[in-house]
Amino acid sequence: MHLSLVGLTKPVLHGYFRSSCSWRVRIAFALKGIEYDQVPVNLIKDGGQQLTEEYKKLNPMQQVPAVEVDGIRLSQSLAVIQYIDETRPGPRLLPADPVKRAQVRMISDLIASGIQPLQNLYVLQKMGAEKVQWAQHFIVRGFEALEPMLKQTAGKYCVGDEISMADVCLVPQVYNAERFKVDVDAYPTIKMLNQTLVELEAFKVTHPSRQPDTPVDLRA
Repeated sequence: MHLSLVGLTKPVLHGYFRSSCSWRVRIAFALKGIEYDQVPVNLIKDGGQQLTEEYKKLNPMQQVPAVEVDGIRLSQSLAVIQYIDETRPGPRLLPADPVKRAQVRMISDLIASGIQPLQNLYVLQKMGAEKVQWAQHFIVRGFEALEPMLKQTAGKYCVGDEISMADVCLVPQVYNAERFKVDVDAYPTIKMLNQTLVELEAFKVTHPSRQPDTPVDLRA
């Protein structure tokens, strides 16, 4: 059941400009037309601001994002996206059709659980000189599974012709792949979908190069 919008407060997103998980939430907010405030959490400065005891109260895993919304605190980007989808008007990010909804969750989970955690900053810091090869290996492994999956589900977007949570997850992961010099041309369906999505305003305004905490030399 959708919650009454009366009294709902402006969400606060604690995140990092280049965090793909934070970017997912920014995209979802933009697609739903939700105004929100941002509090930067620098994952590198001061040894990692996410590791402070103060931030740990917001997200016990000491990761980004953390979102304060409707008097509660949420972490884990997919949980945040599904919550705002269920409590706010605007385009559905999870389809009403159960088959398509399952496909959206399947694609989203593959990216959010099967690829991104293995190439995030915390893991790469443990890998030392091998970090680039490590990241490339797990992105390629994930894309080898994702490409045939998307061939079966894609229309204009990842699942049919409506934007969904799957698209919200795809674009930040392709951005990561490009950062780590993965040959995205090897995955034509992934490349085609990404090229379509990055031209949409919700994906442009939330891009890591356009955030309040984006370093000057990385700004668009």
